[in-house]
Amino acid sequence: MKITSNLKENIQNITSVLKVKESFDIIERILDVHDKKIYLYFVDGFVKDENLEFLIRSLLFMTKESFSKFETSNDFIQKMISSMEVSEEDDVSKLSTSVLSGQTAMIVEGFPTAILLDLRTYPARGPQEPEKEQVLRGSRDGFVETIVFNTALVRRRIRDSRLVFQMFSIGEMTKTDVAIGYIDGVVDKKTLDIVTTQLKNIKVDALTVGDQTLVECIAGKNWFSPFPKIRYTERPDVASAHVMEGKIVLFVDNSPSAMILPTSFFDFIEDIDDYYFPLITGNYLRLIRNLILIFTVFITPLYIYIVQNPGVLPESLKFLLPSDIYPVPLVLQFILLELSVDGLKLASLNTPSSLGMSLSVIGALILGEYAVNSGWFISEAILYMAIVALASFTQPSIEMGFAVKFLRILILILTGLFNLWGFGIGLILSLVLLASTKTLTGEPYLYPLFPFNWNALKNLIFRTSVSSKQKINKKNVV
Repeated sequence: MKITSNLKENIQNITSVLKVKESFDIIERILDVHDKKIYLYFVDGFVKDENLEFLIRSLLFMTKESFSKFETSNDFIQKMISSMEVSEEDDVSKLSTSVLSGQTAMIVEGFPTAILLDLRTYPARGPQEPEKEQVLRGSRDGFVETIVFNTALVRRRIRDSRLVFQMFSIGEMTKTDVAIGYIDGVVDKKTLDIVTTQLKNIKVDALTVGDQTLVECIAGKNWFSPFPKIRYTERPDVASAHVMEGKIVLFVDNSPSAMILPTSFFDFIEDIDDYYFPLITGNYLRLIRNLILIFTVFITPLYIYIVQNPGVLPESLKFLLPSDIYPVPLVLQFILLELSVDGLKLASLNTPSSLGMSLSVIGALILGEYAVNSGWFISEAILYMAIVALASFTQPSIEMGFAVKFLRILILILTGLFNLWGFGIGLILSLVLLASTKTLTGEPYLYPLFPFNWNALKNLIFRTSVSSKQKINKKNVV
């Protein structure tokens, strides 16, 4: 439906599409200015009251002589409200989408097109530091659920005219705003074309859960791989650093997380804390974190192996073997403990803060002393799973933490069934799964290890100077 010079028809079409009479928050304001009707349509809560009041006051105090000079919407825009962001629209469907996105529609009697004014303000919380990505030193701000605030936080750090944010509208029902940010001339053109094409080709009714639905739409059906293909961050400094290295960052409106792509396995072993400390300290922190990552994969499968083969231990390490008889198989104990730890994590998320101490006490008693005394678990099993649970928090990526968990369980089960052969088979399957995984743009997940690129690899394994890292990444964009 098009906007015409017939005011009554326009109002009927707009009120019908926007459900003005049914929806209490879709506001219609009617002004009578010098014997001409002016209709304003906006969403209550999306419009800044001061801006709307200024607009209405300007219209009401306009002289009849000045108002009579306006013959078209363009004349009105140029001479009356050129100080704010404004545009013309002649399609009712697009007009309604703009209103539901927060803009204000103005219909003036006799004008063949409608006027869209940007008087928006969004309900938003403050940019507090993300709880999952806290740092010992550095900035304390974080992304919020409003997309324009998030892009502003990145622009505050990158004052370069080549920084571009492209906007897409995805979802037939939700029409969710999705922005991709990159630096023109630094980003790989092939990667950018692939990402923009994938976004344009998405055909869904709604981004039900925001960023994760978007990932599933562009990631394909590679469901069997647990490895994450996108790195999430709620920190503007992390997103800005990756953009300067040639990466692409995606923002989804209503989500406080930025998505960085393309990302390989080695991108997940970096952490922002590494770069807020001197080189030697940053390398130490990264070394500890990566050793713990390897340690958490193999600690329980290796313990199963040495229990099944006590002869491999020297006499000085025999204390590692369990001293108590256990009726429940050790492999089953570890699997039950893996599930119990995840259950406690889920319970803690849904536990009110006032009852958090109670949950800690219950968890410690039931899974601690009582679980051992009842014969379900041995103390060694609880000890090693407690170490694994605590060590998992050293990884900045939750998705990579679950991928490591799934690999550990796979190797654990195979070791329990087939002993040393099972341990080897589990390790081989894990490496094959890792090597066969591709990034969202189809590149090898193990780049720059495969294909080998030492200059890029050393900057991911070791903490090097920021300037040298950026120069190398510009030359070696995945």
